[in-house]
Amino acid sequence: MSLTVRIFVALVLGLGVGIALAAFATPDVTARVASIAEPIGNIWLDALQMTIIPLVFALLFTGIASAAGTASASARAAKALLWFAAIVIAGGTMSVIVTPLLLHLWPVPAEAAARLLASAGAAPAAEPLSAAQWVRSFVPSNAVAAAASGSMLPVVVFAMAFALAATRIPEGPRASLGGFFDGVVQTMLVLVDWVLRAAPIGVFALALLVGTRAGIAAIGVLAHYVAIVIIVQIVLIAGLYLLIAVVRPVPLLRFARAILPAQIVALSTQSSIATLPAMVEVATQELRLPQPIARLVLPLAVSVFRATSAPANLAVVVYVSYLHGVALDPWALAAGVAVAFAVSIAAVGLPGQVSFITSVAPIALAMGVPIVVLPLLIAVELLPDLFRTIGNVTADLAVTTVLAKGEDETEPTAATT
Repeated sequence: MSLTVRIFVALVLGLGVGIALAAFATPDVTARVASIAEPIGNIWLDALQMTIIPLVFALLFTGIASAAGTASASARAAKALLWFAAIVIAGGTMSVIVTPLLLHLWPVPAEAAARLLASAGAAPAAEPLSAAQWVRSFVPSNAVAAAASGSMLPVVVFAMAFALAATRIPEGPRASLGGFFDGVVQTMLVLVDWVLRAAPIGVFALALLVGTRAGIAAIGVLAHYVAIVIIVQIVLIAGLYLLIAVVRPVPLLRFARAILPAQIVALSTQSSIATLPAMVEVATQELRLPQPIARLVLPLAVSVFRATSAPANLAVVVYVSYLHGVALDPWALAAGVAVAFAVSIAAVGLPGQVSFITSVAPIALAMGVPIVVLPLLIAVELLPDLFRTIGNVTADLAVTTVLAKGEDETEPTAATT
């Protein structure tokens, strides 16, 4: 049984036991069980949180250094990276507009949200920032202090600046830094793996608490959350089709029919990398794109590009902010888009459970949104993750098609995988 399935089973069992206790057990029994479950869940959550900042910093360094090296080696690769960045930023901006609109048109069930909020604990008070304060918050006066206090936005800015500065130093020290941070990444991933092995226990404990305090209404909130995140990703995918319709290097219907097999492979594998052979075949055979473009852009895309990362993760954070009643002003939303863009680089190539935490938690911290419910949301990522992969594959092929505009089409040839 995979870890994802075990976490989901733990969620279902925890909610079921909690709901049963609330319905049939005496208050004293329920309180005693909750007093045991609460520290277990909180210890596991703390263990997960302690990995976030060092892992994100190291991943940002290695990801940016790799992207910068690729861009300097090829003008075509640099153009592809610019398209990747534009789509991620546009998708994030779309998400912080569409998600609140969806939640206005289809609100979180009020009673269920109140119960879930009570089970998760109070949210920190939000302090409005002026424009000057917001801009200043990007630059840490003390990077170590910012990391120690969990101030994610200045940490991300410092990590990006540090990584870009490292590309300007001689090759020897740069390679040493790269080796060091690669070692940090590998070590932190081992640590995260240890923490995630205990995820079924932690999620069961947290879900039990939610079940005892929120009751069966918690199930409705989780289903509502899944639907909202999926809708946001569908909007992103529709935008990618619109991009092809506007740029028109190939007719839209031809593009849609051609990429369908790759989308089906993505649906079955939930892995963009595993879909690469199918994408190369689609690009060279069905779309008849120049092979030099397809064989450069597609491997680059599956290595450094996750189109759905920013919009989906921002949708998660905005949804959680609504659960906790945290008002997000324009500065918080803009900070969220900036951090979501940065951590989308760091999340590339990580397992789903790891990338969910390392991508969503920094955004939530930067926007002042509590993260205590994130472990429950990991457990229901099964469906949203399908749309993440479909969206990523669609974006990879869309950018490849756009970059082929003006190039000579290739004749159909046997695809090499």
